Amino acid sequence: MKYLVRDKLLAIGDDYWIEDEDGRHAFLVDGKALRLRDTLELKDPDGRILITLREKAFSLRDAMTLERDERRLAVIRRKRLSLLRDHYRVTLVEGTELDVSGRIREREFKIEYAGELLALVSRQWYRIRDTYAVDVIREDADAALLIAVAVCVIRMSEKESEKEGEGEAAGGAA
Repeated sequence: MKYLVRDKLLAIGDDYWIEDEDGRHAFLVDGKALRLRDTLELKDPDGRILITLREKAFSLRDAMTLERDERRLAVIRRKRLSLLRDHYRVTLVEGTELDVSGRIREREFKIEYAGELLALVSRQWYRIRDTYAVDVIREDADAALLIAVAVCVIRMSEKESEKEGEGEAAGGAA
């Protein structure tokens, strides 16, 4: 099942719908403004919170946590050594790890478990500007979790890019 995400609506405080491939509202991303750290809630069409996405406070490396029913579900971190492409590790609370790799900023990446493809994120399927798809490959996969992972790694990648830009601007001003 493919889900469509409109990219330019990803600002904190903004709410936006993720639609299924038939154009029906599948998930609502509710951006929580005026918080100390980034917080998003992924909700079903009836408004029930499925997963809360939070920037991890006081972490040595950038991380985001995913929570379900107010309990930690997973932690997402960028892998340290990743020369050719972006690489993130999702550690689920029971110890299972998902691997996210590809060109995150270009919205071309995959989410895998033990080498098995769970979801593919891509812009190639749609000509709609600023839209990408999360194609959940396995029917028994947790679509909400995979969409939350995609949203998190994109946010983390963009924040990292902003920090790099600030560092270059500061270095160039000296």
